[in-house]
Amino acid sequence: MSHDYFGFSYIRSNARNGTATVALNNAADISVIVVYFLVVLAVGVWAMVRTNRSTVGGFFLAGRSMVWWPIGASLFASNIGSGHFVGIAGTAAAAGIAIGGFEWNALIVVVILGWLFVPIYIKAGVVTMPEYLKKRFGGQRIRIYLSVLSLFLYVFTKISADMFSGAIFINQALGLNIYLAVIMLLMITALYTVTGGLAAVIYTDTLQTIIMVVGSFILMGFAFNEVGGYDNFQDLYMNAVPSITTNISESCYEPRADSFHIFRNAITGDLPWPGLVFGLTVQATWYWCTDQVIVQRCLSAKSLSHVKAGCILCGYLKLLPMFLMVFPGMISRILYPDVVACVDPAECEKYCGASVGCTNIAYPKLVVDLMPNGLRGLMLSVMLASLMSSLTSIFNSASTLFTMDIYTKIRSGASEKELMIAGRIFILALIGVSIAWIPVVQSAQSGQLFDYIQSITSYLTPPVAAVFMLAIFCKRVNESGAFYGLIIGLFIGLSRMIAEFAYGTGSCVNPSNCPTIICGVHYLYFSIILFVVSCIIILAISLMTKPIDDKHLYRLCWSLRNCTEERVDLEKEDWVDNQNSNYMDIEEPEEEPGLCKKAVMCFCGLEQKKAPQLSPEEQAELQKKLTDTTELPLWRNVVNANAIILLCVAVFFHGYYG
Repeated sequence: MSHDYFGFSYIRSNARNGTATVALNNAADISVIVVYFLVVLAVGVWAMVRTNRSTVGGFFLAGRSMVWWPIGASLFASNIGSGHFVGIAGTAAAAGIAIGGFEWNALIVVVILGWLFVPIYIKAGVVTMPEYLKKRFGGQRIRIYLSVLSLFLYVFTKISADMFSGAIFINQALGLNIYLAVIMLLMITALYTVTGGLAAVIYTDTLQTIIMVVGSFILMGFAFNEVGGYDNFQDLYMNAVPSITTNISESCYEPRADSFHIFRNAITGDLPWPGLVFGLTVQATWYWCTDQVIVQRCLSAKSLSHVKAGCILCGYLKLLPMFLMVFPGMISRILYPDVVACVDPAECEKYCGASVGCTNIAYPKLVVDLMPNGLRGLMLSVMLASLMSSLTSIFNSASTLFTMDIYTKIRSGASEKELMIAGRIFILALIGVSIAWIPVVQSAQSGQLFDYIQSITSYLTPPVAAVFMLAIFCKRVNESGAFYGLIIGLFIGLSRMIAEFAYGTGSCVNPSNCPTIICGVHYLYFSIILFVVSCIIILAISLMTKPIDDKHLYRLCWSLRNCTEERVDLEKEDWVDNQNSNYMDIEEPEEEPGLCKKAVMCFCGLEQKKAPQLSPEEQAELQKKLTDTTELPLWRNVVNANAIILLCVAVFFHGYYG
């Protein structure tokens, strides 16, 4: 592996194959990137000025005022990071269209999110997912377990994968030193997350989704033009093999016979169809229905109809990655078979610094080589947009988790202002960890970035999906069952994950020597097994222990969702806004802050002016509005009809490409 990026040079030279990566040095590309950054910051500042960021509800839930189209676009943009552009296009170059099935699975799961999960979350009146579990089960241990697991998953899968893929892209396209590029991006990303709160993140996500889709469509047009249309593309892909193969087995470098099928053999397939249908749905349920990043977007909606419409829009947008990422990734293999499809470890090392394969550079290479000046700058903006969009979503949601679920344990009497400051400082700490993680991500440079993300998710998240599903749909489940289900599930998942990392995943040329009994089960099958085992443990322990009374479960599970009686919470709130407490009633002369302090306070949404004090009746009315799931009959019917159409579209596409 080449370690040029550990220096502090501005331009990366690729001495091994005698070429220097040309940085973007033309006025058209540079001006497009500058204009793009100015527009993004302007949108962030506009959102910062017009929304209420000085309350927890305002900063973290955008004041429950968002309409359907920014929610749908934000769901899509939060999900699609540069990890998708690099990872999906790379896996597609290596193995064909089956990876597109990962994206299309979401068409069904977003309907489950909008129609089954979000109504319960809204009725429960929660801000974070661990908070829901605390109301549902009581006790602190599940909530803390889930918050810590989520933060670990953010660092190991989301932040690391996005930064690694963004780094590959910037390295290929710009030639910038890796640290300089990533630190610069993180700083700009943090700037509008720290200043703007969720509203800024949602509005900038919407802008970036438009840029991503338009730029990717343009590149797809150029790519198909190069290969002469879809029919030609199929023939050429099946013959795209590298010229240097030495004496390596043909199965390692020839395209798979089932490259143009989503559903593959249940035993010999690289992505077996039962795993794709059932195992992937377990992961998708965790990601779309219980993950803070996604659910937080939905909880910021004006009404339940807006949530559902946003989910439908996101579903339609999720049809696009097959055409915008998968097909271009496969075309990259056709155009550059010696580089993208390299199989000889020495050759791969020469081209991209990774001996296991260079499929990860499939998409960046297309951008650098195919796009004309100006448009190349636009596509770089797309990649920066997707990287920043994912990172802003993660930073904002991780700070919400930390503030509301961990910090309130340490400081239960904290004022709202203190919580806002703690959340922002935590974002800065997360950035520090992210930068420190860059060398680790670089050294784990395997040819299967997307597999790395999906396999870690398969090992750690099925127990969480099982707990949430049973919490909502089975009121008999109690805290003991949920907690021991999570813990035993975690040990089973970790045992597989640690074994796999200890032996290494290997490659076709140098297979791993991990025992078949441990690593022989495909990670999607492992996901199904772990989910079923977790469900059995949760139900068995719950049935052996005392049930929770209905009075504690009103509006927290599906069968009691329409109860109007007052719920008796199992646990008191960790944090109550004590701005109105008696000791604050003493009139104190307020010091006028200096100009410098005023500017900083305004920048971070911590203005001095107090929120208007609400009477108990107004407080009750506000709470009622926040937990209201009523829908106008007309719009309820419109979104229901659209959901049925979306499911039909999903079935059609799976059938057509199956």
